[in-house]
Amino acid sequence: MLLHDTAIVYGRYLRQSLRSRFALLFGVLMPLLYLVFFGPLLTGLPLGGRGSSWQVLVPGLLLQLGLFGALFAGFMIILENGQGVVERMRVTPVSRLALLLGRVLRETTVFVFQAVLLVLAAVAMGLRAPLAGILIGFGFVALLTVSLASLSYALAMKVRTPQEFGPLVNAVSMPSMLLSGLMLPMTLGPTWLDVLSHFMPFRYLVDAMRDAYVGAYATDHMLYGVLVAVGFAVVAVTVGTRVFRTAGA
Repeated sequence: MLLHDTAIVYGRYLRQSLRSRFALLFGVLMPLLYLVFFGPLLTGLPLGGRGSSWQVLVPGLLLQLGLFGALFAGFMIILENGQGVVERMRVTPVSRLALLLGRVLRETTVFVFQAVLLVLAAVAMGLRAPLAGILIGFGFVALLTVSLASLSYALAMKVRTPQEFGPLVNAVSMPSMLLSGLMLPMTLGPTWLDVLSHFMPFRYLVDAMRDAYVGAYATDHMLYGVLVAVGFAVVAVTVGTRVFRTAGA
């Protein structure tokens, strides 16, 4: 029954996304601009890691795509609350977990699709990475999207207006991007900044993805990245489900 309910909710929201093809492509615009205008500046620079500058930059851009996109997913819940959609769903027998998972899986599908487009563009610009590493990177993007979309929906159930939601998300997204080393490895910075970045879970994901993009799979970075990504997803879905139940979603 949970799978059936999740499939129904997922299908409903996925059809909405497919009807807005412009939004699908527009979502990848910011990482693509970084790729086109920022990537060439790094070519040939010593970035303190293995592989080319593209193998350093592209994993960070993929996680940036999931970070900024998934964190703002909760805006839809706020709009649906105002239109009475959430209230109508509340009277159905659909599982509360399915109401969350269906939405989250839609977000995951969209961002993995956008990640594929971004990687194809990066390959055209000079990225060379093993196929297994690229697929592992998509897995990390999917787990990050599941985690952040779940928390975003949970937060959106607690606030009343987009004016409240937006500043809260910005307060999380910008420090997360700056302290995770998405653009450049944190080892290039001063020691205190590198140490501080280890308290940011996204740091472990980007380090693992950069190892995957150079074909290094049996590393400490990969182990920590997988543990953090899976653990974060479990905690986020649990929190999101609890909020959906108590908020009557």
